[in-house]
Amino acid sequence: MNRFISGKYCKPLTIRGHACGVFVALAVLTAFRPAVVSAETLTYKDLVGRLTNLDHLAVLPESGEKGALASSYDRASRYDAATDQYIKWDANNDGSGIIREEGDMSVLAEMQGPGCIWRTWSATVGSGHVKIYLDGQEVPAIDLPFGGYFDRSNEPFTRPSLVYKTAANGFNNYTPIPFQKSCKIVAEPNWGKYFHFNYTTFPMGTVVPTFKLPLAAEDLAALDAADRVMAQCGQDPAGVRPGQKTESKSLTVSADQQVAVIKLDGPQAITGLKVRVDLPTEAEQQRTLLAQLTVRIAWDDDALPSVWSPLGDFFGSAAGAHPFATLPVGLSPDGTFYSYWYMPFGKSAHVEVGNDSGQPVAMKWEVTHAPLDKPVKQFGRFHAKWHRDAFLPKREDRKIDWTLLTTEGRGRFIGTQLHVWNPRGGWWGEGDEKFFVDGEKFPSTFGTGSEDYFGFAWSSARTFVQPLHSQPVCDRGHVSVNRWHIADNVPFETSFEGALEKYFVNEKGTLYAAVAFWYLSSGGKDPYAVTPVSARAEWWVRPEIYREEGVIEGESLTHPFHKAIPGLSAMDTWSSPKIWSGDACLVWKAKNIGEKINLEIHPEAAGKYILRARFTKGLDYGVCQLSVAGQKIGSPADLFAKQLTAADPVDLGTVDLPAGDAVLTVEVTGKNELSNGCVFGLDYIKLVPAL
Repeated sequence: MNRFISGKYCKPLTIRGHACGVFVALAVLTAFRPAVVSAETLTYKDLVGRLTNLDHLAVLPESGEKGALASSYDRASRYDAATDQYIKWDANNDGSGIIREEGDMSVLAEMQGPGCIWRTWSATVGSGHVKIYLDGQEVPAIDLPFGGYFDRSNEPFTRPSLVYKTAANGFNNYTPIPFQKSCKIVAEPNWGKYFHFNYTTFPMGTVVPTFKLPLAAEDLAALDAADRVMAQCGQDPAGVRPGQKTESKSLTVSADQQVAVIKLDGPQAITGLKVRVDLPTEAEQQRTLLAQLTVRIAWDDDALPSVWSPLGDFFGSAAGAHPFATLPVGLSPDGTFYSYWYMPFGKSAHVEVGNDSGQPVAMKWEVTHAPLDKPVKQFGRFHAKWHRDAFLPKREDRKIDWTLLTTEGRGRFIGTQLHVWNPRGGWWGEGDEKFFVDGEKFPSTFGTGSEDYFGFAWSSARTFVQPLHSQPVCDRGHVSVNRWHIADNVPFETSFEGALEKYFVNEKGTLYAAVAFWYLSSGGKDPYAVTPVSARAEWWVRPEIYREEGVIEGESLTHPFHKAIPGLSAMDTWSSPKIWSGDACLVWKAKNIGEKINLEIHPEAAGKYILRARFTKGLDYGVCQLSVAGQKIGSPADLFAKQLTAADPVDLGTVDLPAGDAVLTVEVTGKNELSNGCVFGLDYIKLVPAL
């Protein structure tokens, strides 16, 4: 790959580029783009302003502007150009991927400027220092323990709305770190595991300041201002614009009707949408109605809408009306949904609401609009489209990728709302985000896990709300998560394809629905069609769970004195539903041969029983002996298998049991020579009366 720097070709570097596995050097395509007409000069205040500047997102990108991610994704995932194959595309050892080692230091990322890091994230931070070298300088611009980037003890990383570890275990830092020529990030041993650095590289000739500590007073003031705006989500971050007007309209939408909310003449921009709806209080009725109501917006007399979504999903509140406040969208405690996305148009804007509920629905709308501050030709049109399983990759070697968005033209990807139906429980989102820009074969954004993309970590079920990402709903199988790319938006010139790896097949019952948000040049390709109510409401059907009749589920067993047992847990068997009874099993992660646990069973009547057991086997499982009331029953069971599986049921022997309570003891007596551990797994036991 050729590198295009300061108007000259250079030989490619011998190292891998940014942590997404492609060369950091600008693609060959960049060399053939038209030169930027006029170089832009950006101050640190300008860059900080982009953290909260929703208007800037609508400005179509200049040639050469790129957004990318440096991350610790598993380097086993790669694209082989010679065979046109994606290799180990589902590799999941995502915590330690680096570019290379230099002595005892790990090179995490390398970038060519001018550019700016917008977001720094981790799931696990250690005491080892992470050092950021800018513009080839020998002394790092930042040299801190990795935890020091997030603990708010080091200026300028001290502002609570920009830097935090309060998003369900995720460490986040949204303080911009610009550089003019280059950026290299290295880490000492014990730095931690998992990293993201979301960044932009600007067109050649752009002038940005190189981050240097201590920051000037005016730069610190800019960070303070951004922190205040972030702390006041629910208000328009732009404030009141010159010439701004707000139109209010109360209406009742009849059953199965689509009615106009407002028609505006251009050129101008919609700067705010608010709506209050009479919603039922019962949760299932509420989420169903929010899916039956729709928002439709068409620009400039287009026959097809650029915005079409269920109402709840459009405002980031899929799966119910749970109040939350992020920078661009949310639901206020008084029941008002709000959106502050900036939506410019040339000739006209048609905002409509649909009602497929079968009953009339009353609502009140407010539409705020204002004159444009730039020629309309500089702006893209706002798009937001809801879908389920649309345009999934047809290639077998990419079958794990679930498409968030595919589009063609020039524009910016700015975020997503994802509604997950996860009826069997457990973790649903192991997969990485992958963004292919302008026809890339290997994505310039390659993440480390869905929870990492959405700003948290370690599959937490906790709800949380932050200005640029949130999990406002995690309830009874429904999960709603948002991620907004404001400063770290992803520009594209010809095409964009964004995907999340989806490890959990639809047959498990785990289903995704998403709204993708993006800006697109007039005439660009938006392939998403309107979805009928039959496909968008009440698609969250709880699957039937297989249960073996008359068994005692392993995951229900507890210590006879109700003590916690280290390493004992119920494992959701998401990988193979309908194989384990109850779609779960008991797992005890014993560490050593000789360890024992006691579990409690409850025979309904005293008598002699054949003890039938169905074990779970796996790569790191041991050899285990069962006993009842201190008496061994059956032979030791070798639970090793090359793949996790439920074994065939086995009759261990006959036991005399009292009515009420009995103690079942499990002892690790050894392990198969091929096994990696001493784990014990039990799907169920069954007490069969002996004749």
